[in-house]
Amino acid sequence: MIDLNPTPLTLLFGIAGLIAVAVLCWLSWKRSPHPKRSAVLEAMRMLVAIVVAVLLWQPEWLTVINPNTKPKIAILSDRSKSMTTIDAELSGDLGSKTGILARAEWVEEVLASDIWAPLEEDGKNEVKVVSFSVPDPDKPALSGTDLEGAISSLLEKEDNLRAVVLFTDADYNLGQPPVAAAQKMRLRGVPLFPIPVGSPVRLPDIDLMQVAAPSYGVIGEKVQIPFTIRSSLDRQVRTVVRLRDESGKEITKDLVLAPNSETYDSMLWRLNKEGATKLELSVPVAEGELVDANNAREFVIAGRPEKIKVLVVESQPRWEYRFLRNALSRDPGVELSCLLFHPQLGPGAGSDYIQSFPEKLEELSKYDVIFLGDVGIGNDQLTKEQCTLIRGLVENQASGVVFLPGSQGNQFSLLETDLADLMPVVLDDKQREGHSEPIAAPLVLTTEGRGSLLTMLGESEEENPEIWRRLPGFFWHAPVIKSKAGTEVLAVHGNRRGKYGLVPLLVTKPAGNGKVLFMGTDSAWRWRRGVEDLYHYRFWGQVARWMSYQRNMAAGQRVRVYFTPERPEPGATVTLNANAFDAKGAPLEDGRVTVDLTAPDGRIKRLDLRKSEEGWGAFSGRFKVDLPGTWKIRAVVSGAQDQPLETKLLAQGVEIEKTGQPARPEVLKEMAKVARGRIVQPMQVSELIKEINALPEPRPMESRVPLWSNWAVLIVMVVLLALFWVGRKLNGAF
Repeated sequence: MIDLNPTPLTLLFGIAGLIAVAVLCWLSWKRSPHPKRSAVLEAMRMLVAIVVAVLLWQPEWLTVINPNTKPKIAILSDRSKSMTTIDAELSGDLGSKTGILARAEWVEEVLASDIWAPLEEDGKNEVKVVSFSVPDPDKPALSGTDLEGAISSLLEKEDNLRAVVLFTDADYNLGQPPVAAAQKMRLRGVPLFPIPVGSPVRLPDIDLMQVAAPSYGVIGEKVQIPFTIRSSLDRQVRTVVRLRDESGKEITKDLVLAPNSETYDSMLWRLNKEGATKLELSVPVAEGELVDANNAREFVIAGRPEKIKVLVVESQPRWEYRFLRNALSRDPGVELSCLLFHPQLGPGAGSDYIQSFPEKLEELSKYDVIFLGDVGIGNDQLTKEQCTLIRGLVENQASGVVFLPGSQGNQFSLLETDLADLMPVVLDDKQREGHSEPIAAPLVLTTEGRGSLLTMLGESEEENPEIWRRLPGFFWHAPVIKSKAGTEVLAVHGNRRGKYGLVPLLVTKPAGNGKVLFMGTDSAWRWRRGVEDLYHYRFWGQVARWMSYQRNMAAGQRVRVYFTPERPEPGATVTLNANAFDAKGAPLEDGRVTVDLTAPDGRIKRLDLRKSEEGWGAFSGRFKVDLPGTWKIRAVVSGAQDQPLETKLLAQGVEIEKTGQPARPEVLKEMAKVARGRIVQPMQVSELIKEINALPEPRPMESRVPLWSNWAVLIVMVVLLALFWVGRKLNGAF
């Protein structure tokens, strides 16, 4: 049958239109010299008008399906991993057991009881139990809870539903919001009765949520391993975090965990061997803690030797330059090149010196870090074109640049070049020579600086603040007004305050794929007093390694690959960057980079990286990690098939579905309201049986096909109009 759905306005408009067309047809027929033929044509005109008016009223072809089965009561049972949480209390009225049970076990006890028998008495209803969100044994980390999918699937399969009972903790993490499925139930006239399972309050637990360890480190150097611990205990806990390797070597750190809060911290680990080192970070089980499966995490860090290529550019051999050069040249992991623009003597010569700035891209692109001292634009110094090359190197090839201004103020001229955007601070143009101090001023670490690997001068984080307090101060600093947005201030002037607070002197920022560091004093060499090269060498060595870390993540002869995040979780999207070179070592201009990704389960996917418009042989692409474990990356440059780069990406085995999470009855309450049911507390299950028995019979299912948007109706309209037009022509010709 056809069901019309007009609005008052369209109904009035359609009737008025039909009356007008009917009058027009009658007048046309009366005036026609051929009344018989005109009658047929006007009848066809009227038919077209009737079809248009009916379509305006949104007709639907309605089919009513009367079920031939008994009404069904569907009981949906959540079987996800979160249902293994032990926090559901069972009374003797609902099952054979009593006390605190796992959520899934609680549901099993309730379903196995005789409380559901009245629903099937005298064959009134058919009770059907359906389990959903059962973990996939092959992909347990990707298994989760999809409430919307479970309900929508049930509605598609069943045609005579009287009611739906839902047992779940509502901790959904997959699919659409479950309220969308509740809306479908409302349209079908099927009420929903959700029963929340589990405690809405988090279990007493200490959860080692995340370990953000780097993928590799330099042999003989320390790596920083940040971690996050969440405590849901209602009291303060003093605990010990342990970090150990497979040989039993261990370091510890004392922590105080605040109640019901997250704690962010880190530990330092020195890598002593080449190759993979398996580490475990753990927290002991606290008194009263109910979940101990999340108190430890294992991860792998690769140790490898490293050779960092560094270029130092300076105008005069000031003290800071001399000691910086000595520190880098004596570092066995650094390959140093120095360019000294001496105004009277000409370019510096000797070991580690070059005579001019690298002019070719293949020469410049080999440098991982560039130190820019008190140099600028002018005769016998840098040119604007060279500054553009430095910026391109940082942004497109993940190199680092360190700004080390001096009292000559030469770096102010760099603000007129493409390096201006890389400068992480705003400088005072009226004080180009900087500020002198009558007495030594201290460099004070900020909160970010106290936790940064760059400023870690001690063997442990505990002794580091004291070391910085003992460091000799400085007598000159750059005219800094403030730090720019998007930067991280690691240290500030201990005595001088400006309009925006303490003057920032040690500032970092990301720039494209690379990094930038600003050092606003020229007295780091004074840190040698009483300790020789201990802190001075350590600081600049850490700076060089930190700035070149990403660039050297995986490097081959023709391609270099780096990716973020380093340790993605399942479901995360990884950005894969590559720098490709031609046979002469210059950035690749024509060609492509192809990456073969091998998943932990053996699946292979090919990814063609997209070339950057900026050039510099920069390519990028993205892919989604859907499994935890080791992903193999094989990158090949076109024309260099025999020189592939192979590396690995370790996806952290963090599961989507977690235990110990609180139940979410508020989600179920909203679903029940939308579906015109009600949320049922566990002690109200017996009342629910009576309520379901009192429900009316399920209404027949309706199938509606909108005729007003159907393609067949459009064809009929075109045919009718064509016949009318042809008839008009023929009627006039004969």
